[in-house]
Amino acid sequence: MKLSEHLSKELLAQYGVTVPVGRLATTPEEAEARCREIPATKYVVKAQIGAGGRGLVGGIKMAATPSAVRSEAARLIGEALVTAQTGPAGELVNSVYIEEAVDIHRSFYLAIAFDQHTGEPVLLCSDRGGVEFEQAARIDPGIVRQFTLTFDGSDDMAALRRFLAETGVSDNALEPAAELAMAAARAFFANDATLVEINPLAVRVDGAVLAVDAKISLDTNALFRHPEFEALDDGQDVPEQERIARENDINFVKLAGNIGVVVNGAGLGLATNDMLFDAGGDPANFMDIRTTTTSLQMARGATMLLQDPSVTVVLVNVHGGGMTACDTVAEGFAIAYARAERKPPVVVRLAGQNADWARTMLKDRRLPIEDFSDMSSAIARAVQVAKGGRR
Repeated sequence: MKLSEHLSKELLAQYGVTVPVGRLATTPEEAEARCREIPATKYVVKAQIGAGGRGLVGGIKMAATPSAVRSEAARLIGEALVTAQTGPAGELVNSVYIEEAVDIHRSFYLAIAFDQHTGEPVLLCSDRGGVEFEQAARIDPGIVRQFTLTFDGSDDMAALRRFLAETGVSDNALEPAAELAMAAARAFFANDATLVEINPLAVRVDGAVLAVDAKISLDTNALFRHPEFEALDDGQDVPEQERIARENDINFVKLAGNIGVVVNGAGLGLATNDMLFDAGGDPANFMDIRTTTTSLQMARGATMLLQDPSVTVVLVNVHGGGMTACDTVAEGFAIAYARAERKPPVVVRLAGQNADWARTMLKDRRLPIEDFSDMSSAIARAVQVAKGGRR
């Protein structure tokens, strides 16, 4: 789940990150009124959308007076901004955020995320912060430096200061920048975030630092630990397939391959995908059918998968046990397959609780399955079919 700029800043401020004074407005009249509450001589009017790149397409404007703030807000609210991240339809602007304008001496990029190779939390920093950072980083990834963080907060502050100094943070800004980075890290860990991004991190002439723009992404699967965010989760930034899966107690992530995977359990799902890759295949999804998923919920999730035109074969790899039995998954898949317009070939491997009954159920309902007793054989056959080797 992605938090908008004003919510991201509000959250970061709770952990000690300095942010400019700002107010949210949903109408031009409100924008003019709210900017008068800000002790500033110049203002910035920012369109509140989830996509990045708004500054390059007119989504951020300076305004010298409250009446100018109103004019800029009127121009933005109700319009669709098209950026490199929105697609051709753009994203509708429903609100604007008005801030005090900041005199920036130097701009940095700072983010906290997980390293995709090691799984470790890392602090990313570059001295090329600003609206053109993403383009610059694509051209030269070497402009971004990386510092590994600890999960428990016992980071070596001296090492962190050296890292920031090597990135280009000057002496008088070094301590404030290190403190801000650690405050952002506390926010990252405390709220189960997957990304905390500050761009630009502004450094004033006197060495003061503050987050001029910020973006936070939260782990949707961890929202049960954070009921305070439930009201913010409107599902707008979730892909349609993942939204359907979430509503039906299924964890689902769309991937780029053509082998649809129906699996009960995250561990089995990861192992199945790894084995598919090792066998030369390419999974179309990661799926984790939760222990609370009913057969009807399973049917909705499977229907969504069968409708995907990229799926050329489906692998059902189920090991029944605990609260999820094989027949629950098989019944849901059988319902979905019977109703589906697209009926790709199905490779099945069933083991554990009620496996024989589940296998009988699928055959009795005349699903054109190929049944295998072990994972390796089922995976090899699914890969063969996916590559056009269906007999």
